[in-house]
Amino acid sequence: MGVSRSLQSALPLQVAAICYRRKGGAIEFLLVNTNGGSKWTFPKGATERDLSHSQAAEQEALEEAGVKGMIEPRPFHLYLYSKGVFWKPPGVREFVVKAFLMEVSETYHPHEAKRNPTWFPPEETKRILAKGREVKYAREIQSVVDRALAHMGAAKAAVAR
Repeated sequence: MGVSRSLQSALPLQVAAICYRRKGGAIEFLLVNTNGGSKWTFPKGATERDLSHSQAAEQEALEEAGVKGMIEPRPFHLYLYSKGVFWKPPGVREFVVKAFLMEVSETYHPHEAKRNPTWFPPEETKRILAKGREVKYAREIQSVVDRALAHMGAAKAAVAR
């Protein structure tokens, strides 16, 4: 997975639900606005004491994007994510994020009103995720889309066997 084990233990951990749906023969990913509203991201947040990491990611998907579905119990990827800007306290903070694939089957109004959940095709998802981010973090979050598509392709091939 993307992040080394030494980094994993040194940085705080978050979990993300990489929400997708199949529309015709195509895949679409669900993104939400960040808390500041200027960027897009996957639904994500802190781990919860009484929930597994996949359950915590599933909860974030419901709260931020208003979606439910089938979430995989194991992460398919790890990536680095940053929050904040260097000129405002507490400055830039880095997190390691465990990414869990979730195929969406139900949609509701999100609990967090300003998140504006929106579906995008894979290439547009990558472009939108990169916008307004430093190159290092843009590449990290874009890699999630590529890994998700590869993971879905591998899973589909395994089912076909």
